[in-house]
Amino acid sequence: MTLATLIGEPWPDYGLVDSGHGRKLERYGRFRFIRPEPQAMWAPASLDWKADGEFIPGSDEEGGGRWQFTGQIPRDGWPMRWDDVAFTAQTTPFRHLGFFPDMAPVWSWMRERLDGVDEAEALNLFGYTGVGTLALAARGVKMVHVDASKKSVEAARANARLAGLDDRPVRWMVDDATKFAAREVRRGRRYDGILLDPPKFGRGPEGEVWRLEEGLPGLIHDCRQLLDERSRFLFLTVYAVRMSALAIRELLAQAFADLPGTVEAGELAVREEARGLLLPTAIWARWSIGL
Repeated sequence: MTLATLIGEPWPDYGLVDSGHGRKLERYGRFRFIRPEPQAMWAPASLDWKADGEFIPGSDEEGGGRWQFTGQIPRDGWPMRWDDVAFTAQTTPFRHLGFFPDMAPVWSWMRERLDGVDEAEALNLFGYTGVGTLALAARGVKMVHVDASKKSVEAARANARLAGLDDRPVRWMVDDATKFAAREVRRGRRYDGILLDPPKFGRGPEGEVWRLEEGLPGLIHDCRQLLDERSRFLFLTVYAVRMSALAIRELLAQAFADLPGTVEAGELAVREEARGLLLPTAIWARWSIGL
C-alpha cells in the first residue's frame, strides 16, 4: 500500500514563508507569526525573520506558552479568506490562529466529492471555528457542525455571518461528538460525508473525557453506521499523537469492509514558500466512493 501526501499550497491570505531550527514563519493576511515546529529539523532559508508576533512555548508538556508581540495585532482578530469563504483569524492561548491552514486540500477534496449530489448533507465532528463547515455550506451542502466548546461554535457562527453564509442550512451543535454520533445512529440518520478532526485529548460540555486512542475506534464504528453505499466519504485527520497513518488506515478498512469504495491514508503537509520543501503536519485516512 502506498501512502499519499496531501499538500497545502500557499494562497493569497496564507503561506508558510520559511521553516527550520524547530520553528516556522507564516503569513496570516497582513501579519506574520513565528510558532514552534518540532518537525522543522532543518536549517531555515534565512536567519533574518521579521514577525508581528511569536509564540513562546512553556516548559510543561501540555503545550502551554504565551504570545509575544512586536506589532499591533487586533486582539479580536482580523478577516481572512480561503477561496470564496471569509473567516476570522486570531491568536489563541493554544498557539493556533483560529483555523488550520493545512486542511485546505481537504476542504477542496470534500467539495469535489459532494459536487453534483442532490440535497447533500455532511457532518463535521470536532468542527472548531467552522471553516470546513463553511467550505461545504458555500457550495449548497446542508451541514451539521458539532463541537464541545461553546466558544468555538460561537466563533463558527460569527464566521458564517462574516462569510455571508448565515442563511445557509447549518445546524450548530454544542455537544460531545461521541454522544452526538451515537444518538444519530439510534435515530437512523445518514450523511453523504463526514469530516472527523479529533483532538488528542478533550472534554465535552458536561465534563466528558475524550482520549483519542481509547475513543476513536468506537466513534469510527458509529460514523460507519451513518454512511451507506450512496454516501461519498469519511475523512479523518489525527494530530500530535504517536500513531501511524497505517494504523488509522487499517481501522477504517475494517470498519468499511462491507461497503464499496476505497480506503487511503497518508500525511498532510504544507509547502514552504522559500524553497518549496514540505513541512508535515498530521496523518490522515479516508474512505470514499468514486465519483
